Amino acid sequence: QVQDVESGGGLVQAGGSLRLSCAVPGSSVSFNVMGWYRGAPGTQRELVARITTGGVTFYPDSLRGRFTISRSYAKNIPYQQMDNQKPEDTAEYYCSFGEYSGSVCQSQSWGPGTRVTVSS
Repeated sequence: QVQDVESGGGLVQAGGSLRLSCAVPGSSVSFNVMGWYRGAPGTQRELVARITTGGVTFYPDSLRGRFTISRSYAKNIPYQQMDNQKPEDTAEYYCSFGEYSGSVCQSQSWGPGTRVTVSS
C-alpha cells in the first residue's frame, strides 16, 4: 500500500472554506479514479467526492453543492474545495487513488488522512 499524503486540513469556523490537496502517488500506483473520503479512524469511510482521470466527477447527494473536487492534469492529483462548512463536516479526510474496472474497485491506496475541524 502506497502512502498518499494529504494536506490542507485544519480548524475552520462554520461557514468557512478549506482546500485539501494530495501528494503525487508513487510510480507503482496504478489508478483511474481519484477521490476523497472522510471518517473517524477505524470506522467505515464515507465517500466525499470522486473524479476519474478523464475528469468525470461524482458527489453524494448530501454533499453536492458545498464540496467540489478537481484535479491537476499536470500532476494527476485531486483537490477538494470545501465551502460553507458545517460542524458535522468535522472528520479525518483521506485521499484515495483507485483502479476500477467498471464499478468494481480492484485496488485502492490511501493516505494517512488530514484532520478537518469545523467550529460552530
